[in-house]
Amino acid sequence: MREDLGFEKLLGEEGFFAHLLGRSPSGAGREPLYGPDIPVVLLTGGPGMGKGRLLRAVRDNFAARVPVVHLDCGSPVYADRAEPEPGARSAATEALVETARRLATWQGTGGSFAFPRLFAGLAVIATGATGGTPAAVATEVERYEELPQKRRIPGLRTGDFWKGVISGSIRNLLTALSGQALDPYSAAVSNALLDALFQSLAPRGKVELERIYGGYPGAAGQPKHGLSNLAADFRARGEARELAEAFLFRALREDLEAAYASASGWLRRVGRPGVLLDHAESPLGERLLRAVLTDRRGGQRDRVVIVGTARRADGGAFLHGGLPTEEVVPPAEFRPADGGPPPWSRATDGGSDRTPLADGVLLLRMPFLTGDQLRRETERGQTHIEPEGGANRRRIDAAVARLSGGRPHTVIRLAAAAAAFRMPADANDRDILAAPLRLTGDGVPERPVADVLLQELLLDQLPVGLPTEHCDEWLDLLTHLSVAHDEECADVLLRHHQSGHVNLLTAHHVAKLLTDTGWPRCARHFIGDFGLRQMLVHRLYGLRPGGAAWYADHHLLRDHYARRAADEGAPGAGAFTSVVAHRMNHHLVSGGADDVAAHLTATLPGRPGEWCAELLEIAQAPYPGGADARRERAQGLVTAEGPALRRTVDQLLHAVWLCEERTRPTGQETARTLAKLLELLSIMEFDGAGQLRRTATHWSDLAANEQPLLRCDCTEQLGRRR
Repeated sequence: MREDLGFEKLLGEEGFFAHLLGRSPSGAGREPLYGPDIPVVLLTGGPGMGKGRLLRAVRDNFAARVPVVHLDCGSPVYADRAEPEPGARSAATEALVETARRLATWQGTGGSFAFPRLFAGLAVIATGATGGTPAAVATEVERYEELPQKRRIPGLRTGDFWKGVISGSIRNLLTALSGQALDPYSAAVSNALLDALFQSLAPRGKVELERIYGGYPGAAGQPKHGLSNLAADFRARGEARELAEAFLFRALREDLEAAYASASGWLRRVGRPGVLLDHAESPLGERLLRAVLTDRRGGQRDRVVIVGTARRADGGAFLHGGLPTEEVVPPAEFRPADGGPPPWSRATDGGSDRTPLADGVLLLRMPFLTGDQLRRETERGQTHIEPEGGANRRRIDAAVARLSGGRPHTVIRLAAAAAAFRMPADANDRDILAAPLRLTGDGVPERPVADVLLQELLLDQLPVGLPTEHCDEWLDLLTHLSVAHDEECADVLLRHHQSGHVNLLTAHHVAKLLTDTGWPRCARHFIGDFGLRQMLVHRLYGLRPGGAAWYADHHLLRDHYARRAADEGAPGAGAFTSVVAHRMNHHLVSGGADDVAAHLTATLPGRPGEWCAELLEIAQAPYPGGADARRERAQGLVTAEGPALRRTVDQLLHAVWLCEERTRPTGQETARTLAKLLELLSIMEFDGAGQLRRTATHWSDLAANEQPLLRCDCTEQLGRRR
């Protein structure tokens, strides 16, 4: 897999990240973007958009030139490391320690970094080590011994923050206490540790600790009080611990800032340091982002570049201070396809605690692949000479484009699976989803590419807020919801497929989880991403032999809306203009095409405008698996019974259905069929027939250009990405 696919301009010598970090991949200096107030950059996009891949590419391209650390906030490793000492460690502190350790050994321009400010905070929270004895605290403090000072030559530590070797002084003082009879977690241990810290400080170190920890809440300018409060907050857990963790992150950034701002740093260091937070929508990632955004909102300034990932299009609900959607002011955004990065500054200057954190964010919208990039990716595997003169490759290009919508990861997987796949010109795009794909690795069996993608896009990226008891059924529930249109429709399916469960997911909850995960919404389709919906539809048809699961779900919804139609007091129709149209949509795709044609024939006279709108709603539907005779039926090659009006409506229904599914090529042939059938209807003897002539021209023009007859959010998304 190409790590830089679609990101070439962002990562280039004059690209966004070269200017954000102040250094190009080749090592040349670049005029830094923004500053001294730097936005937190959030890469926004749903699953498969390459957020993690871009962060890894930034690390690989720039880490040799500027100090860049990549953290996977979704990894359990940090919580696992904290587990042995829950009173002295947390996932957040372990992530900060890993960042500091990597930078303490960085060998690029300017050399390694020291973290005396961070070390002081870590040392005092070590007093929460199990047992609270001097020996336990000393052992915990020694985990961080490489952080406070830079090692210049073996055996000698230098620097103007400390008088000598700080970790040894702490060990000596705490060892002296170990022979005394002290209660567990005695204040004497904390006081001894603070004494050791402050006795080891050089004058500059004292000034710095007073400035930083003297500003901790409740410290009143006294650094010892601040450090004691920080330790107490950390032990208290909950929000108090989050405050302490945020302050430790500030101390780390202060250490990095000091390394650059000093006289030697000004002469020797280049660019800006960076912290890359993958899976930043996780609880750990959100805490780290909240910490830096809160500090910068309050006026704290440093040159550390923070780049995180965000699934939600708005960057994350926590950025907006609980404001309702209609009152949210969108953060500044950068779309690489639109050119260079925009200017950025805070919309508000007051630094009020009520200012949403989004004010300090720049959203980088992850780019979809262009048509040229997509074709090049599919061509990489199509190296053999095709007897069809390239027809197979063009058909595969079109299928990959529609099923992926330009989503990079989906393109990569489909292109790989299609390398040896033969696709007839009249095949359904979904046929390619059954193509086998072998992932790299010894002994890894081939799997259908649809199964691989559903695993990677859904199961490997479960919503952060999904209750644990629903994790195992998430894919199955979404598979059934692939046939739903709106929340009422989805709730019918959810109640049925969760019958007997105590805690049920509702359609509203599922829709929120999908939005939080970064999947787009559509007013006409509950699963709002066209490609994802096609994969789920493909899976639904194959769940049981003969598509039984598919038919059962559509029959369930058909019968539900039949009852709704019989209820004169039924509320509105949701995604459809009428309950009857909604019922007919599900009836059409579950074996009821003849009944739908009869309904349309009976309701056409006198209402051609409303009738055409209803026809489009009914026929915007996927086709079940198996043989597809729609084209033959649209062209009159399959004999239909009844008078001329009934036969023509039947043909038109199947022609429109073929166009509206959006998974088969239509083109000129279908356009001519549409025009012919509508022209035939326009000369028949029923009220309003002549009005269909204009519709004939309009629909045939759309079909000839592969445009949807009925637009929705899904089709608009596909149109913008092509």
